[in-house]
Amino acid sequence: MAENITTHTVGIIMNGVTGRMGTHQHLERSILAIMRSGGVRVSDTERIMPAPLLVGRNPAKLERLERLARDAGVKIKWSIDVDAALADPAYTVYFDAQTTNRRYEWVKKAVAAGKHVYCEKPTAITTDRAYELYRLAKQAGLKNGVVQDKLWLPGLVKLRTLLENGFFGRLLSVRGEFGYWVFEGDGVEPQRPSWNYRAEDGGGIIIDMLCHWRYVLDNLFGEVKGVSCLGATHIPERRDESGKAYKATADDAAYATFELAGGVVAHFNSSWCTRVRRDDLLTIQVDGTEGSAVATLRDCVIQPRSATPRCIWNPDVDNPVDLWAGWTRVPDQAPCDNAFKVQWELFLRHVALDEPFRWTLLEGAKGVQLAELGVASWKQRAWVDVPELKA
Repeated sequence: MAENITTHTVGIIMNGVTGRMGTHQHLERSILAIMRSGGVRVSDTERIMPAPLLVGRNPAKLERLERLARDAGVKIKWSIDVDAALADPAYTVYFDAQTTNRRYEWVKKAVAAGKHVYCEKPTAITTDRAYELYRLAKQAGLKNGVVQDKLWLPGLVKLRTLLENGFFGRLLSVRGEFGYWVFEGDGVEPQRPSWNYRAEDGGGIIIDMLCHWRYVLDNLFGEVKGVSCLGATHIPERRDESGKAYKATADDAAYATFELAGGVVAHFNSSWCTRVRRDDLLTIQVDGTEGSAVATLRDCVIQPRSATPRCIWNPDVDNPVDLWAGWTRVPDQAPCDNAFKVQWELFLRHVALDEPFRWTLLEGAKGVQLAELGVASWKQRAWVDVPELKA
């Protein structure tokens, strides 16, 4: 019965969730969803319940989020005094989803205040700063983690299952295509905030997406050992939220090749200047000696060696092979929850129950490192080795 349920309440300071992703993925579809469902279920008699305190610089936006939560049947608190929140012992976790160039300062303050830390990526602008945050949290004995949401996308979960069952045989290569057309703002409203395209504000697709590709590659296909990257600013001028033209100083496309442990080669194209003619906004093709697979955000198709057609190059006739027909959809084995929510639940269990959580700020530093080395490769027009960051 309800009176016999043990509830572990975890107070969370949530900084920067007034932005698009912070609101929809972290607040609405993760924390509020967990609260509406009665908390993270540990057993029939044990639950973990988050208690969020939203903080930020804009009270109007915070009030809007309070109304959003109230409409969903959940009561939350908010404040514009972040320092007072960090001093409140009722809140043991600090979460940061601010713009990248503000994160280092506030995560460092949270660690100094003795808070466990969970934050978005990139965790900082430079590798040194990102690694410093990990080192400070570790020295303080604080639990810490970084968002690595794509690992729990249904399509990538299916890829992991194929890998674990040896479907591919010897792994050969990985090819990723990510992106879509982000409108410039002259006639159609842009889908992304303007700071994304200003380097001085922490923008750029290399710092944004190579952090993602680092944890995807490391966790699924092999540790990244080297990178060759070419960046570009294809759209030199865009319009901001007020319609004012500004110079785009950050890269909006990146073409990167990675050398992985075991000789696997990976290549990812990332672009906000491409029109999509593929299965999804993200597709990842994996090729091995015994089979291939193509994963999207939610789906995955496979072609084993035994069903691989014998293709012959002959441009003088229509291709007799239907190249789309020889693939089989991987069935759904179990329902998949929102990827951000899944990792939030794991981190809450880590804080409340001391369960293992390996996606620490060290993993965040590795992502920043790859992005920084990707930029260095671009500027040097050369391959760059990726040195190990020690725990």
